[in-house]
Amino acid sequence: MKHLLPDVMSLLRTDLSNLNESLPIPIISSSTDLSETFHHFNESPYLLVQDEGLPMGYISLNDVLQQMLHAHRLIEAYFETTLETAGTALTLINEEAKVAYWTSGAEHVFSINKKDIIGQPAADFFPPDRLQSLKTLYTGETVYRKQHQPRPDLFALINARPVVLDGRIVGAVAAEVDITTEIRLHQELLHMTSKVQHLEKAVARLRPDLDPFAGIKGSSPVIKQCLETIRKISTTSATVLILGESGTGKELFAKAIHDLREPQTAPFIAINCGAIPASLFESELFGYEKGAFSGADPKGKKGKIELAEGGTLFLDEIGEMPLELQVKLLRVLQEKSYFPVGGTRMKQANCRIIAATNQNLLGMIAKNQFREDLYYRLNVINLIIPPLRMRKEDIYELTQSFLQEFSLLYNRHIELVPPEVFKLLFSYEWPGNVRELRNVIERITILTTDGEVKPEYLPESLTLTVELPSSTADEPATLQTITDLASLSSTGDVREIIQEDNNGPSFEVSPLSYQEQMDAYESNLLLQCLQSTGGNKRTLARQLGISRATLYNRMKRLGL
Repeated sequence: MKHLLPDVMSLLRTDLSNLNESLPIPIISSSTDLSETFHHFNESPYLLVQDEGLPMGYISLNDVLQQMLHAHRLIEAYFETTLETAGTALTLINEEAKVAYWTSGAEHVFSINKKDIIGQPAADFFPPDRLQSLKTLYTGETVYRKQHQPRPDLFALINARPVVLDGRIVGAVAAEVDITTEIRLHQELLHMTSKVQHLEKAVARLRPDLDPFAGIKGSSPVIKQCLETIRKISTTSATVLILGESGTGKELFAKAIHDLREPQTAPFIAINCGAIPASLFESELFGYEKGAFSGADPKGKKGKIELAEGGTLFLDEIGEMPLELQVKLLRVLQEKSYFPVGGTRMKQANCRIIAATNQNLLGMIAKNQFREDLYYRLNVINLIIPPLRMRKEDIYELTQSFLQEFSLLYNRHIELVPPEVFKLLFSYEWPGNVRELRNVIERITILTTDGEVKPEYLPESLTLTVELPSSTADEPATLQTITDLASLSSTGDVREIIQEDNNGPSFEVSPLSYQEQMDAYESNLLLQCLQSTGGNKRTLARQLGISRATLYNRMKRLGL
């Protein structure tokens, strides 16, 4: 507020005869900030303004209060205009859980007039167990883009944050975006008949889609930004490095770049650097001449670089490329030439190169596992693919696409996907990203024989109904227990007391220490199992029956 207050001299009164000289009057300088004068009025309703010599005049408490009131009204006008311009349903509840502010966006989303709800308990209008702002008020929990269902007929994405004053929660603010229409539209789309689906498939075969982005589903801001970046990349022939977690669809984005900047007849050659043995990598990449080595094709063989001539060579999982091959690839990038295995005649590399990885290449450089010069040659332009947890609003469109694909493949007619199934899909963090979602949709399509998807068709990691089983005889107890604990501690749905029989610690569950005991127990088991595998996380994840991403996320949460 102090920035909206005038200076002291603008309130100066010069008629000193109005002052009561029998009372002590504090003195301030003309340069004093008006916001710093308030405590002086405890002694007198007037303050003398004096720099040197005689007083220049005085300011009165009444004038200052008038200016404060004006500044307050100005701030309130700014505040209200800002909230109304935000375009979302913004609500504010105070310390008593009553609605203190309700924007026109909230009126539109919830069909409740602000004059009817402001000043009233929020729980009078919504079920308390469905109100995220109440949970934020009581627990201090902050959420971002979380699926929220304030009423049975309403779905929203919500951001919520507590209002803190002097270290104490005095309210909560929530911003919500209505996604009910999208869900209902999705339900309507799922009512297509099998005949129409098969006709669409037949039409697609007769008239292939030439849109380079046809395979990339989603309309979230981060995906739109990726597509805009691809459009800019496609105007150049520069080398591109695509970064993203496993399962985000990096090859799909690489193909889009290729389709945009290359002729329709240009080849797109993909090679997975992690799937080829080091001994065969050089011949796969550069090809070989006849008689280059025993067992070689007598006619020789073209390498991937030559096959990609005039088009694009896509090097997936570039972080897995052997170090000795990295040097030769660097030569190709620098000089646009190479020698086939066993060859004496240099060939020209006439192709664009796109590389992709889910690894931290800079971290690998620090460990001498990846060449720094190759990294900078590859990283002329980079494209970062967001994980699915950062673009959850695309789940509906992706689900629709996958359902259509698999309903045709398995001859299943999906009539209904209930909201509770979408809620589970939306609440999950998707460590396997779009690939994992695709597998889940394939699973539920196969299991759906009556036209309606049911929550029990989803994997246990999504249904949040895991119970703690006893270890089996044919599997180590520690591995079984730690797998169960990983599920249980993430769901919070545990009804048993964990106890070790002999040497291990005994835990008694209490409301204050339960989660800490669970985390400590799980950390101990993870360390033991990791030690038994010699520190190999890939092996440990396989033994536990979970993905490496899930294991890494679990270890990160436990601080291991």
